[in-house]
This record gives sequence, C-alpha cells and structure tokens, in this order.
Amino acid sequence: MGYKITIMENFILPFQSIGIGDVSQVGGKNASLGEMYQKLTPLGIAIPNGFAVSADAYRFFIIENDLGVGIQEELAQLDLEEFSNLKQVSTIIKKMILQGNMPERLANQIVEYYHDLSTQEGREIEVAVRSSATAEDLPGASFAGLHDSFLNIKGEDALIEKVRFCFASLYNARAIKYRHDKGFDKHDIALSVGIQLMVRADLACSGVTFSIDPASGFENVVLTTGCWGLGENIVQGAVIPDEFLVFKRSLGKGKRAILSKKLGSKAKTMVYSKKGGVVNLDTSIEKQRAWVLPDEEVELLAKWAVQIEEHYGVPMDIEWAKDGVSGQLFIVQARPETVHADKDRFSLKEFKLLEKGELLTTGFAIGNGISSGKIKILNSPTEADQLKEGEILLTEITNPDWDPIMKKAAAIITSKGGRTSHAAIVAREMGALAIVGAEDALQILKDGDYVTIDTSVGNTGRVYQGELKWKVTEHNFKGITLPKTKPMFIVADPDKAFNLSFFPNQGVGLLRMEFVITKNIGIHPMALVHYDQLENEEEKKQIDALCLAYRDKREYFIEKLTHAVATIAAAFYPKDVILRMSDFKTNEYSNLLGGKQFELAEENPMLGFRGASRYGHERYREGFRLECTAVKRVREDMGLDNLKVMIPFCRTPEEGRGVIKLMKEFGLKQGEKGLEIYVMAEIPSNVVLAEEFADIFDGFSIGSNDLTQLTLGVDRDSEVLSDLFDENNPAVKWMIAEVIRKVKSKGKKIGLCGQAPSDTPDFAEFLIAQRIDSISFNPDALIKGIENMIKAEKRK
Repeated sequence: MGYKITIMENFILPFQSIGIGDVSQVGGKNASLGEMYQKLTPLGIAIPNGFAVSADAYRFFIIENDLGVGIQEELAQLDLEEFSNLKQVSTIIKKMILQGNMPERLANQIVEYYHDLSTQEGREIEVAVRSSATAEDLPGASFAGLHDSFLNIKGEDALIEKVRFCFASLYNARAIKYRHDKGFDKHDIALSVGIQLMVRADLACSGVTFSIDPASGFENVVLTTGCWGLGENIVQGAVIPDEFLVFKRSLGKGKRAILSKKLGSKAKTMVYSKKGGVVNLDTSIEKQRAWVLPDEEVELLAKWAVQIEEHYGVPMDIEWAKDGVSGQLFIVQARPETVHADKDRFSLKEFKLLEKGELLTTGFAIGNGISSGKIKILNSPTEADQLKEGEILLTEITNPDWDPIMKKAAAIITSKGGRTSHAAIVAREMGALAIVGAEDALQILKDGDYVTIDTSVGNTGRVYQGELKWKVTEHNFKGITLPKTKPMFIVADPDKAFNLSFFPNQGVGLLRMEFVITKNIGIHPMALVHYDQLENEEEKKQIDALCLAYRDKREYFIEKLTHAVATIAAAFYPKDVILRMSDFKTNEYSNLLGGKQFELAEENPMLGFRGASRYGHERYREGFRLECTAVKRVREDMGLDNLKVMIPFCRTPEEGRGVIKLMKEFGLKQGEKGLEIYVMAEIPSNVVLAEEFADIFDGFSIGSNDLTQLTLGVDRDSEVLSDLFDENNPAVKWMIAEVIRKVKSKGKKIGLCGQAPSDTPDFAEFLIAQRIDSISFNPDALIKGIENMIKAEKRK
C-alpha cells in the first residue's frame, strides 16, 4: 500500500484553520465542522470548538507500524461475490491496527492540542472523538454510522486509545462493504479523527435536523427530531422521538413557523455511566409526556438549519445537542442530505392498492411504494443467512451492521425508531421501502406471515394481511403545459400534501375540514367546550388521553386543526388553498368522541342541521369559534395568507350574511389582510339567487355531487336509484351553466369540485365552454383531468 503523505510539522489542524475544501486531509465530517466553526459561528450558530487529527496522521501511523502491505494482502483475500469472509478480513485488519504503536510524535501533538483546548476552557475537558473518513458525507454516500465515534472521553491515555480505535474502524466490516458498493474501494481512503468539546446532552436532549422533508424531498420545511439524553438512541432507532416540522417562509417572516408537533414515546434516555461508557435508562413518565424542546428553541434550530443550508447550497442533515449544564443549543455535525440530491423532480411513480385487506399495524412510512412478501423475523445481523431474497425483514432496531442484509429484503419493518433513525436513512438511500416505529409489529406479525406493506399514502406506513394487488402509474411532468383553466386539488390529508405538491397544479380548490377533524382530532368540538358536562365516562377517559398535554382541552382542537391546515397551506404556498369550514352531517358528527350527546337524531341528515345553519346556532356556535380561531392562527400568526375559507350548504343570502358577521366577531373579517370568503354552490337556491350570493361572497365552488342529488332528487348512495345520479343530465348541466353565467356577470370567481371532468372529456369541455375558472380533482384523477382540460381548450 504505497501511501504518499505530506511530511508535516504538525499532524493536527484546529477547526479555525480548516474548511470544506480540506476533505482530503480531514474527511467530510471534520471539514464541515471546521467550515461551520469559521464561517457560521460569527452568525450566532453555536459550534463546539475542537481540532482534527489529519488523514496524513493516519497514514503516518500505518507507515510507522509497517501495516500497509498486510492490509492490502488481507483485502485481496476478500470474497467480492458473497462476502462470505468479510467479518474475518475485517477482524484481522482491525487487530493489526489496534496492536500498532501510536508514534510518539503524533501522540505528543494530540495531547498538546488537548491541553490547549482544556486551558481555553479552564479545566480538563471531556471530548467527543469522532471518525471522519476522506470519502464521507458526500452527496449520494452518507457513510452513516459506519465508522466509530466515542463520547465523553477525558484524559491523555483515554484520548490516544480512542484515536487508535477510530483508525481501526476504517475497516469495520460494514464500512468495507459500503465502500465496495459505492465504488470507493479502489481509492486511497484514509481516516481523520475529530476531537471536539463535549456537549453534555446526557443531562438534557439531542437529535437530528433536516433542512428538507426527508420523506418527500419537499424543500420549504425543516424537520427536527429529538429525544432525552444522547442522540444515539435516535440514530439507532431505539426510541420514537418527538418530531417538529417548521415552515421556512413563516420563519423568514418572523411568524410562528411550527407546522406540526408529534410527541414521541422517548422510552429510553442514554446517559454517561460513572464506570465509563453509556447506559440506557428508562425515561420517566413525566419526561415521556413532555416535549424535549420549547417552541422557541425548535424555531432557533430551524433558523440555524436554513443558514447552514444557504451556506452549503444543498439540503443538509444536521446533528444538534443541548448542554444540560449551560442550557445552550449546539450544532455538532452537518452533512449533505444524500437521498434527494439526484432526484428527478419531473418523474413520479404513483402507487394504489386495488384490494382491501385487514390492517395489522402502522408506523412511519419510509419511501414511496407498495410491496408484499413473507415476514422474516431476525434478532441479529448474525442471522443474515436466514433471510431469503424478496422476504420482508422484521426486527426491533437496526444499526450499520444490518446494511448488507437490508439490501436483500423486499421491505423492512422495525418496531422502534423514527423518521431520522438509521433504518430510515439507509432505507431511503437504498431506495428501499420501510416502516419504522411499528411498536406492536413483533407482537402481531409472525414469522412466515404473508403481508402487504404500503408506504405510498403520506407519512403513515400500513401493513395489511395477505398479498394484495396494486397498480403503479408512472408520471413524467417534464415539459407539461398547464391549461388556462386552473387544475386544482381536492385534499383532506396533511400527510399527503408535500408529495402532492410536486404534481402540476394551481393549488387546492377544496380542503375538507371535516376529514381533517376525523383523522387528526377525533373529538367533537362541543365535547371539548363542555367537557365537564360529558356523561359517558369511557369517552371522557379517551378524551383525557388525547388531550394529555393540554391544560385547556379546547386548545387541543385548535392546535391540531391549525397544524393540519397550515401543513397543507404551506405545501402549496403561495398558491390558493380554499378551506371548506366543517360540513359534517349530524349522523357523522355523532361518530366523533363525545358526539352523540351534542347531536340531534335526524331522519334525513343530508337536508338537516349541517353547513352554515350550524355555525350561529347555540348547539354549535362555540365549536365554530374554535374553527375560526384555528384559521386566524394559520393566516395571521403563521403568515399563510394563501388560505381562503368557504362556507358549505348555505341555504339563503340571509344565512350567508349571518355567517360573515359571526366570522368577524370571531376574528375573521372579510377583506382584512386579504381574507376571501367563498360559498359552495350546491343547492338549487344558490343557483336561483346566485347574484345575491355574489354580493355577499368573494367566490364560488360548485359542489357537483350535492347539486346533482338535489336537482334530480336522487340519493346517489341508494342502490336502487344510483343509476339516476348523472352530472351530465341536462337539468344538472343547466344549473351549472346558469350559476357560472350569473357569477361571472358579477365579476366573481367560480370553480367546480368533482369527479366528472376527469371521467368524462365531454364534461370538461362543457365546463370550459362556460368559462369556469378552476376545476378541482381528487389526487388520483388530477393527471387525467388535466389531459381532458387541455383537449377541451384546444377544441374550444
């Protein structure tokens, strides 16, 4: 092994003297730390000081111990087909390095810089000793966790020993295999060691921040995860961490920027042991129920992430830690995000299950797709030979030793971990499907079970019983021209919003609040307003569990609704997102927790107490106040002024004026700060009196389903009458044409939400001939709808 080294006066490089151009000398990790310490500390970003033992120092160690030829000979013995002797080759090489003597010259320099750093701090310091390979932290190759690092090291002898251990970790079995897979095994790879002031996160918290959504690649958010104690629990996937999503544009405006918060179980806390090393303790119930960071520190980390991303010019994967002694936040590492670096933004695969199956378990979805196969439970990487190609790997957690095994699996399921765990990061990098944090998976799933896993629907991955059928549709949006008439989405699930934003679109024409309430809240708003009056003790217990972190149970509803709506508004910002205020029917409201006590039993709920009629009525007025409070927070506190609101099932102009007045009382004044209030056109009276409604509202959206039912007097869910439900019926088309004509004559906007324009080209042509402004589609119908709209406009 003919190493060429630069004979240096000094094998040590302090952080203040190195930058991103020094990867060949100090590796990717240390080069980034030096770059940030030099360039970003002046901006207020806290980086712990330290120094790097250079790659030439490693080469000097190898030469002085005459190890080059021996290492080369062992690598030459490696089975490059099956890697059957990988562990043996790794063990021999590491033993050679660990038995080598640290050259006196090098040891003296390491100790000298350690003492200098201690002098600056006024005490003998504890340090983190981190490996930093010269081919590490590059776009497309993260080398995540492949080399060894050591924390809380104190004293000369311990420091020198850990530097030698880092040198040896260059030949960890997982690192040798990874370099081969990535094509680095033919290069001169060396290892630098970073020695950095220790942040006492064991006494506080730590975690990972991405300057991009790592699941979808959506670039306008920052994702932070955190746990109590050392962040190794997050990387290993040993805990389900807290998760915070921050919108960059709100952050830049100085507005409230947190789009969502998810409380993780954080069942373990890793701390330093008095005997040396670390120990993983059970987290107290109080701390499991508490957020690891207050909102202002979440937003501070997000600001730092944006600054780091802007400095490097690429999305970043960042490690942070909070010192339990000083209370200060620090950035302890940053590397390029490796998964979405080369992603084709114009190409997208759409997956859809064609069959229904029994849902067995859920977790965090990693990757976008569907796969099926036989479950294989493994407890350790040593059982790798038991996994057959195409089986679904199920285990508790993974670490870098699992990497070669994960490539054989059709998909991966872990019972622990979050979206920034090792299993999640590696699965994304490999393009594999994974579900992590499926907490009951090992209790429910058995070895040999046939299952289907679906990670294509938002952030929640689902495991279904049996091998279900699915279809894949490939889209390529490159060069696509949007029609003049705006194609918009019908959306209900915030988890899908970031992925949907990549489709060609002009925003969201219908955001269904009631679906958000069902999925993200689950409690009747009046049951929260009048919690003390609840009669059902079992439902009270369920509500208590959901509202555990909230002193005022009404705040649970407001915050959950705020976060869900804000996420969708942020995904499409600055395009319009039109939120329809709640439009549950009484029988649907009754299904929410606490709902039966506050709802009427109606013979015909479709024509009953729903929509605008509810909002000012004493039975729901305070519930509507909660809805308006959430909207106000999204628009004003978070600065998402692309959000508009829409009133459903408004029977008369008088009712419309009453709702506008009530909304003003609740803090939403029409026209103030650009607020527009639309109305659904779904009742014949909306068509007959369209000019009067246009004097009250800023725009209209035709609800073609209800308008068709009410025009033809047909319940589309009736088995015996469903054939009569037809949006192409002349009476329905007259209604639609008439309301468009009247609304346009008043200079107001009008769109339509429904399936017909995607199913029937003729219907799309009819709407465009009437000069409709927009057509909104369900996500699976958007592309077909756009095709029909373009054809219609050409014919016109």
